[in-house]
Amino acid sequence: MMEKLLIICVFVGIIHMIETLAYSVRLAGLKTRKLVVALSLFNIIVIVSRTANMVQAPLTGKLGDAVQSKKDLPVLLHQLQTILLAASIGTIAGALLIPSFVSIFSRMISHLEVAGSVPKMMKNITSIHTLEKAKKHVKRPRWIMLSQLRIGGVPKRLLLLNLMATTIYTVGVLSTLYASTLEPTLSKSILMSSGLINGLAMITLAVFVDPQVAILTEKVMKGESTKQSMNKMVGTLVISRLCGTVCAQILLVPAALYIAWICKLIP
Repeated sequence: MMEKLLIICVFVGIIHMIETLAYSVRLAGLKTRKLVVALSLFNIIVIVSRTANMVQAPLTGKLGDAVQSKKDLPVLLHQLQTILLAASIGTIAGALLIPSFVSIFSRMISHLEVAGSVPKMMKNITSIHTLEKAKKHVKRPRWIMLSQLRIGGVPKRLLLLNLMATTIYTVGVLSTLYASTLEPTLSKSILMSSGLINGLAMITLAVFVDPQVAILTEKVMKGESTKQSMNKMVGTLVISRLCGTVCAQILLVPAALYIAWICKLIP
């Protein structure tokens, strides 16, 4: 069971690391002045996240299947909390990798332009010579970056919405899994509600958060705003995302109880 939990945590960490790095794609696009190419190229990296999610989802479901009685609930709760901890660690890892990612991803965009296709680009960048040169683009995070991340200039409502969406997205599936073990007779209806919960998080991100980031990106591209403001926006969004994964720990049990209660009310 411990090996299975470790595998789940690794996959969850990778998922949240890639989703955190997604914030910095626009920085790479601004650096190269090729934003559309950057967003398109990042979709390839997202495939890794989607694959990890497909693998860990049934494994996580198996944790719930292992619950045979109420006595097993504390063990399941501890496992779910460990998974949420992995989400926070993955987010921190993604934040620390942002400077290196922007530099390396910018080079990948240049390689894609020269190669003309993704397969040719992958062939070129996986050569020993190119991989050795990639070491030069690895950058350590500096404390001065944190000192520049004052909330001033970044809408507080945007950060709050991003925090809420991240919390819901992070805890949604796990809370429904825990709720299904609390109310075994309603397990099917509870598990089916996870899509609705995650849908609310995706709608919040798509309608309220992403457009604000896109607008600021366009302003920077046109010279109406500075790159410093974009760096601050990305940095504060990453911090609010990390806070969201921490809030997910707090809301795991209350969310599970709420979901079970709502499903009881459904006739």
